[in-house]
Amino acid sequence: MKTAEAPPPASAAAPPPPAPGGATGRRNLTPYWLLLPGILWLLVFFAAPMVYQASTSVQTGSLEEGFRVTWHFATYWDALTEYYPQFLRSVLYAGTATLLCLLVGYPLAYAIAFRAGRWRNLLLVLVIAPFFTSFLIRTLAWKTILADGGPVVEVLNALHVIDVTTWIGLTEGHRLLATPLAVICGLTYNFLPFMILPLYASLERIDPRLHEAAGDLYAKPFTTFRKVTFPLSMPGVVAGTLLAFIPASGDYINAELLGSTDQKMVGNVIQSQFLRVLDYPTAAALSFILMAAILAIVGVYIRKSGTEEIV
Repeated sequence: MKTAEAPPPASAAAPPPPAPGGATGRRNLTPYWLLLPGILWLLVFFAAPMVYQASTSVQTGSLEEGFRVTWHFATYWDALTEYYPQFLRSVLYAGTATLLCLLVGYPLAYAIAFRAGRWRNLLLVLVIAPFFTSFLIRTLAWKTILADGGPVVEVLNALHVIDVTTWIGLTEGHRLLATPLAVICGLTYNFLPFMILPLYASLERIDPRLHEAAGDLYAKPFTTFRKVTFPLSMPGVVAGTLLAFIPASGDYINAELLGSTDQKMVGNVIQSQFLRVLDYPTAAALSFILMAAILAIVGVYIRKSGTEEIV
């Protein structure tokens, strides 16, 4: 005679499904609530001004009569044809300054990451120390350093360095101020920390044992750098060049204080159109053209460098 099996205990029964809108549902919405402040910030201080500037760029009128949207897209072509020298100059100055930042910043970042030892933190503080001073004051300091009759100009003249830079076209006469070289030096100095910090972060993550392994395989130091160190640091190189090039291409302080009317960049034109000429449609059109040019250059650069994953 078979006996009926006892039913499983209540504790072994499957748990009931969670009620909709319960604690699990609230937990699923938590990330979106955390993103909400950032999204609102971007909408108020980025998206809304962009839409307003886009509408301004297709307006016509004057300050006395008022501006109204007439979808006058010819403003873009007029601005580009009239101020294309400033665009080309901005790209040239920013690109040269970015290259100099890379040439100066990479050895320094390498030394901090692999050779600094107990001085590493002190060197990092020295790298970011310029950020504790106003951008304007730092640029004015360069105006004093490069002043006519100063020690820098006298030494470079004695070594005939200025003769070479004049032949290249970076300086004029025996002075440094109000020349392309002065603007490029100011850009390089002001944006150098933006290059060093990403490079250091990328180099610091490289396992030193990889260098030892390369040495065990009879690789020379330069070969180790070319085959191991530099490829592994490419994300830092790309990030640093972008952080230096993008703000440098739209900068106007260095050209205003260290250059002359022949060294004006597109940032100076936009600033003048907004605040002096009061031609708001042209200024807005120039801003969008500059943004589109930077996006195109950055897109091509990232694709060619093979580091699409960092963006």
